[in-house]
Amino acid sequence: MGHCYHHALSSVRKFGGRPEDYVPLHNWFDESKSHVADFRHRALRHHTEGIFMLERIFGVTITNSDGKEVPVRLIGEQHVMEDMGGRIPSFVDWARAITPQTWMMRAQRLDQSSVEIIANPTSSPGDPADQDQ
Repeated sequence: MGHCYHHALSSVRKFGGRPEDYVPLHNWFDESKSHVADFRHRALRHHTEGIFMLERIFGVTITNSDGKEVPVRLIGEQHVMEDMGGRIPSFVDWARAITPQTWMMRAQRLDQSSVEIIANPTSSPGDPADQDQ
């Protein structure tokens, strides 16, 4: 589907209520379009973990304008299935599709000041409290 409103209309057909009941949930899935303006935005939320995250954010159910309680997870599954050709991928499915690049695998050693901050997060480098008096 091309727009969150169309997902919301689909939710109305499936669960009742009005589109406004569902637009915030469908918008949440597609907020990632602000980072990647093509289908790849879906890798951030269009998967099983994204559906459970939707539920943590919006609650286990919403009450639509007809007074019907609708499980948020079902709304999330509907959104993902509509966008993903009738399936719900896992994040692992998306990650397997990433072609590793050299820059992704370069790790650098932490400099000594970073190690000190990690070891003692309540002080900063050069903090007088760290010096012997």
